Amino acid sequence: MGAGIAQVMAQHGLAVALYDSSSEALARGRDGIETRLRRAAERGQLAPAEMAAALARLRPAGLDEAAQAELVIEAVPEKFELKRELFSRLDQMAPPAALLASNTSSISLTALAAATRRAPQCIGMHFMNPVPVMPLVEVVRGLETSEPTLAAIQALARRLEKTPVVVRDFPGFVSNRVLMPMINEAVYCVMEGVAEPEAVDAVMKLGMRHPLGPLALADLIGLDVCLDILQVLQRDFGDSKYRPCPLLRTLVAAGRLGRKSGRGFYQY
Repeated sequence: MGAGIAQVMAQHGLAVALYDSSSEALARGRDGIETRLRRAAERGQLAPAEMAAALARLRPAGLDEAAQAELVIEAVPEKFELKRELFSRLDQMAPPAALLASNTSSISLTALAAATRRAPQCIGMHFMNPVPVMPLVEVVRGLETSEPTLAAIQALARRLEKTPVVVRDFPGFVSNRVLMPMINEAVYCVMEGVAEPEAVDAVMKLGMRHPLGPLALADLIGLDVCLDILQVLQRDFGDSKYRPCPLLRTLVAAGRLGRKSGRGFYQY
């Protein structure tokens, strides 16, 4: 997700400093961006000069580069303590006027902003995966998010040729509050022997006109991410209807995380 966000920013004329706590992950992200841009150029979707210009706007950096940033977007794993600690560190490093955005897909922006001294400048930018393709940015407004911050992020999303949709700060927002229970129920269908994964996905694609079945989509998102989001929904709403399916927990425990591990409900 972080690499996809960086790619879209760079393609639309913005200088991007890339940081990851893992140098290997940072290299993979940068290489993935170059591969996608090169393929787009080979297909005639991007001029070679545009590809070169986009790559020139990307550079690896340390976290201290936040001191030069106008906007910092975090895309770390969906763990509240990890995101809160990062927001707190970024608040100390970034210029007073800088905005802090989270790509969180379920965690409270209000709670993350409370770890900073700039809650009015904190906001959610929930991009969809894959970022270069999907047109939506779910813009999450925390309790203290200011009107200028909201307007700036909406304008940025439009500059990136995305459609910003503003939502309030509730667990899972709109996207995952609706999507994750559907995915979870699809997993229950498999666990209970109602149908094989291919059949579950075929019903939703052919009968409900979904472009991708819920289990294939779960593999794309990452089964570990789906589990994390469901646990946030169950904890924050206190409602058993969000209880993660035991099969989902088992697959994650086995390391079958979907596309990124080579195997989830399907083999890749």
